[in-house]
Amino acid sequence: MDAAGWERIIGLRHWLHAHPELSGRETKTKETLEQLIASETGLDVIDQGGWFACRYEPEQGSGEPPIAFRADMDALPIPETIDLPYGSKHPGVAHKCGHDGHTAALAAVALDLEQDKKICRPVCLVFQSAEETGKGGRACAEFLADGGVSEVYAFHNLSGHPEGSILVRDGLTQPASVGLAVWFCGLEAHAGTPENGRNPAGALARMALAAEEMGHAAGSSRLMLSTIVSIKEGQRDFGISPGTGEICFTLRAGDEEDLAWMEQTLKDKAQELGQEGGFAVSFSEEDPFPATVNDVRCSGRVRAAAQALGIPLAPLPSPWRPSEDFGWYAKAMPGALFYIGNGEAWPAPHQPDYDFNDRILPVAQSIFLKLAEGKAL
Repeated sequence: MDAAGWERIIGLRHWLHAHPELSGRETKTKETLEQLIASETGLDVIDQGGWFACRYEPEQGSGEPPIAFRADMDALPIPETIDLPYGSKHPGVAHKCGHDGHTAALAAVALDLEQDKKICRPVCLVFQSAEETGKGGRACAEFLADGGVSEVYAFHNLSGHPEGSILVRDGLTQPASVGLAVWFCGLEAHAGTPENGRNPAGALARMALAAEEMGHAAGSSRLMLSTIVSIKEGQRDFGISPGTGEICFTLRAGDEEDLAWMEQTLKDKAQELGQEGGFAVSFSEEDPFPATVNDVRCSGRVRAAAQALGIPLAPLPSPWRPSEDFGWYAKAMPGALFYIGNGEAWPAPHQPDYDFNDRILPVAQSIFLKLAEGKAL
């Protein structure tokens, strides 16, 4: 791709940034990308409702099974607070994780696939919805498995590391997680006679302490983290002793069995407190993510691609703690999620002052194309 082509891809990224759409609502994003790829390439565009894939078939195939690459399209419910000429036009919604960049990079791959004559195997590109909620990846992974895909790759931008460097881990690279809400229902009373009611404040406090202790239960060698994200009880009414309350956790673990143990332990504690205090107890779960575990051979191929291209590698000694629904792909077939450094001082994803670093777009495209070429790796 020449300089004019990259200016166009950057323009696409800026358009995506200006028109962010939340998880499961990426209608205009999907339509724009489908039209671009269908009008300017010979790739087979496969519409799947809320998301789509496209497939490249080389004229002279090598007989190798297909390889796949994935990008996520959704934005976050975070307002745009920095002054950008392409800032979000949708109040309260912005691309604060860089999925606009992931998507633009994969679009660049789509536009150049047919020009890379070293690619002699089928290539499938997946433009996925709803990564942020963990609801999009599973269906896409099943689609690829049904299509005979033998390996799958994706990237995420990562701040705090040298700009344009490649980081990739063998094995666990991002943990499993789940959101757990616990609700206690007691009995409201006047604040002057709290003994006539059942106020769950003490139960909420003891749940918070139990979650804090749990994060250290398995020792420092295993990742187990319980984060309290919300505690709600009553209102600013000094005459009322509330009767209901809710506490919400994000539970995170490197091992899915550990995650299940954490969740069950908190549920058991809540039931115990409910019996002691006379509360009805209920639960709900949201945003489940499997662990993302890289196949050793696939992560090795990412390193080899970077070295072949002269792109520097940077160390990633520990898993990146945020969860990623690429774990669904890694469960369905061998694969690897790798990272591209935004720069040591670049704002972190999910922060108000974050924006994707356009200078890493060619790095992502070149790694994907080199992986598709395959034989030298």
